[in-house]
Amino acid sequence: MSKALILDGVSKNFGGVVAAHEVRMQVPAGRVTGLIGPNGAGKTTLVNLITGMLPLTSGSIRFGEDEISQLSAHEISRAGFARTFQNIRLLKEATVLENLLIGFHQRESSSLLANLLGLPASRRETRRTTDAALALLERFGMRHFADFPAAALAYGHQRRVEMMRAIASEPALLMLDEPVAGMNDVEAGELGDIFKNLSQQQGMGILLIEHNIRFVTKMCEYIYVLDGGRIIAEGSPDQVVSNPAVIAAYLGS
Repeated sequence: MSKALILDGVSKNFGGVVAAHEVRMQVPAGRVTGLIGPNGAGKTTLVNLITGMLPLTSGSIRFGEDEISQLSAHEISRAGFARTFQNIRLLKEATVLENLLIGFHQRESSSLLANLLGLPASRRETRRTTDAALALLERFGMRHFADFPAAALAYGHQRRVEMMRAIASEPALLMLDEPVAGMNDVEAGELGDIFKNLSQQQGMGILLIEHNIRFVTKMCEYIYVLDGGRIIAEGSPDQVVSNPAVIAAYLGS
């Protein structure tokens, strides 16, 4: 059954600093939902709360009917969550294919002993995983980079590898933190098409955290705007970009 991510009154304080204040939002399955806001608005803090990297001060986070705000980051990942980061986190000396295989690790069913002994079931699973990784590279137009060390790739291609690694675990919910930073409109558009297909065809819920408002308005049916740790506006792209509070937050007027 498809699940929605639901934040209900989520707050986070660092001493006397309020990083998130009673945030309420939903990320449905099968849809790309946007989260925008100026620098320092609290967007990454919110993602860290969702993924269990930071504890909540108050409020609750549910995935479907399940309360997940008390789970560890590892348990939340196992529940079907994946994310990318603003700063690329690849194994730079490993090949592109090897970096992707790390993402497939959660889906492997053979035991450690079977892998160590090279049993037939383990070898078959390794072949299936490698084939799936190569297919993912093909989908992103990067099959010919499979044996390149990640460090040898251009910045935009490294970002693609990080996104593919997150997708490899077949998450129910994918959080993309500034996925098209440093990309031109053509590159961003190509990635946007891939993510829209993932959400629509596989029912994946996607939370898109971006500064590129033009990209967000093309990708998302519904957008939340965060400023000072508070949701100051939400709605369709047209409603959000014409909202005076949003214009003031971005332009400082």
